[in-house]
Amino acid sequence: MAKQTFTKETYLNWYESMLLMRRFEEKSAQLYGQQKIKGFCHLYIGQEAVVAGTMSALRKDDRIITAYRDHAHALACGIPAREVMAELYGKVTGCSKGKGGSMHMFSKEHNFFGGHGIVGGQIPLGAGIAFADMYRGGEQVTVCYFGDGAVRQGALHETFNMAMLWKLPCIFVIENNGYAMGTSVERTSNVEELYKIGLAYDMPSESVDGMKAEAVHEAIARAAERGRKGEGPSLLEIRTYRYRGHSMSDPAKYRTKEEVEEYKKQDPIEQVKAVLVAKKWASEADLEKIEEKVNEIVADSVEFSENSPFPDESELFTDVYMEENYPFIRE
Repeated sequence: MAKQTFTKETYLNWYESMLLMRRFEEKSAQLYGQQKIKGFCHLYIGQEAVVAGTMSALRKDDRIITAYRDHAHALACGIPAREVMAELYGKVTGCSKGKGGSMHMFSKEHNFFGGHGIVGGQIPLGAGIAFADMYRGGEQVTVCYFGDGAVRQGALHETFNMAMLWKLPCIFVIENNGYAMGTSVERTSNVEELYKIGLAYDMPSESVDGMKAEAVHEAIARAAERGRKGEGPSLLEIRTYRYRGHSMSDPAKYRTKEEVEEYKKQDPIEQVKAVLVAKKWASEADLEKIEEKVNEIVADSVEFSENSPFPDESELFTDVYMEENYPFIRE
């Protein structure tokens, strides 16, 4: 595949989508502190280029499945900010009807299949989605995200073996932000270059700079092309960084302030902004308009969520069990 050239429209799309992710997550952190959002909450601040670069390289009908750090993925798939924020609030207008919360976003309409709270639980599911599409004769690819901590799960190895055996159109993405909760990769894995794990299965594998949307787009595009050709899965270790702790309850004292500041020098949003300014594709006034637009979307999502109702108690078992299939369930 020839080296990709990116247009003004692509950079503007990256900038606006990543800025929405960033401002949405910052507002989520504020609301969590006010106890408007409860339960677990894992923020994506710093990792935005991974999702932005992925989505620009995919087709609309491709599938996305991820772990519990999923707000940005949901937004990137096109789920309205209102529905994502309402889900964080636990409101019935949320994308999972207020029952999933932060970790379990879902939208069949937008080909977003979670949001999964079990570490590594989505890995075999991602392969299953890819198998279903291949079985039906479709040309979709499935992008299955998981963190560096999930690489140690046994289900990954079983899945990789089957995915290669059946040449499934699945792109496995390790979002390597350096820390599995509070433990660094070098303390938990003998193989620190995690993409090499795929080589044991003869799976095309590579390391990608996750702070650059361009690098992510190019790697995803190559992997997607292989998948659509029937050449099977790929493994991408996308090296990124989260500025905040593992979750809102994590003070992140296991790393230095200097380390965080060093990564902030590579901030993905600022890199895209620099290109827009250098090429004179956007003026400061243009960028301010985008910022205002994003802020309005986030503010609207909060107002919408505040005014939305909680699910009724009668909904407790809806979408959990199907009595038609399980007649032994009694009221």
